[in-house]
Amino acid sequence: MEYRRLGSSGLKVSALSFGSWVTFGKQVDVDDAAAEMKLALDHGVNFFDNAETYESGQSEIVMGKAIQKLGLARKDYVVSTKIFWGGDGPNDTGLSRKHIVEGTRAALNRLQVEYVDLVFCHRPDYDTPIEETVRAMSHLVDRGWALYWGTSEWSAEEIRHAYEFARAERLNPPTMEQPQYNMFHRERVEVEYAPLYRDFGLGTTIWSPLASGVLTGKYAQGISEGRLTLPGYEWLRRMYENESGRKQIETVERLKPIADELGVTRAQLAIAWALSNPKVSTVITGASKPAQVEENMKALDLVSQLTDDVHEKIEAVLENKPQHPRRWR
Repeated sequence: MEYRRLGSSGLKVSALSFGSWVTFGKQVDVDDAAAEMKLALDHGVNFFDNAETYESGQSEIVMGKAIQKLGLARKDYVVSTKIFWGGDGPNDTGLSRKHIVEGTRAALNRLQVEYVDLVFCHRPDYDTPIEETVRAMSHLVDRGWALYWGTSEWSAEEIRHAYEFARAERLNPPTMEQPQYNMFHRERVEVEYAPLYRDFGLGTTIWSPLASGVLTGKYAQGISEGRLTLPGYEWLRRMYENESGRKQIETVERLKPIADELGVTRAQLAIAWALSNPKVSTVITGASKPAQVEENMKALDLVSQLTDDVHEKIEAVLENKPQHPRRWR
């Protein structure tokens, strides 16, 4: 396993990490979660991602129980939560000081830990001043409930505002951002955030490296197997009937010869491609069964095979490389 610094911080996270989104508490129970986490740990994974909204907190409960079942020493893993959607009450969502404090403490109880290593503002909150949010997140760090705080899907302008306000007020600034990043979703990570890497040393814990499964090739497989017209496959029909979705499916098919030449799956190629970006601190992977953990981990060995020639072949298929960076102040 390769370990990368989280931005300009001293924290080192595994290049491949493991997240619980859409699996823990839904498809995966405590025993299966423990088995998957143990396998990830055996491969050197040290960062496990979660959020208060995942299965309405059940994901954190399952992960917390799995950690206890495995008997992990707190020093041996990095765990995160994300705060924004915590419930139905008027103060159970957003990034007010009240919800940030209460939501984080509730997450700690569900995870059965005294602190999380990383806490993210899961989305921007346009009803709460950024200054209030920065003060509250800095408070979490000062109290020892979180070691670092960051954002998820914030614009570069919003992150800059938060960072500069924190520095001016001698508060703890954001360390990392959790954006979507994959072969189809590139602009923000490769262009918009470029000044933030330079100015602040922003770290990134990227999600959806497989573009919600599109880059695995399973959608094209479903179509070839005649599932497009079957009951229960509305999602596949919607994907194919949408012009953008159909183009993505066709693009993934054109990536197959490149993956075949390297002797890997398209999923492994997509994960390795994301990981080959030096501005990516860690790629969050997921799995509903141990075999998927094994397959995802193989992507790490593939990064060194992504030569300039291979990247050029991939770019020729994607045809979406971002152009000139925007000018931020």
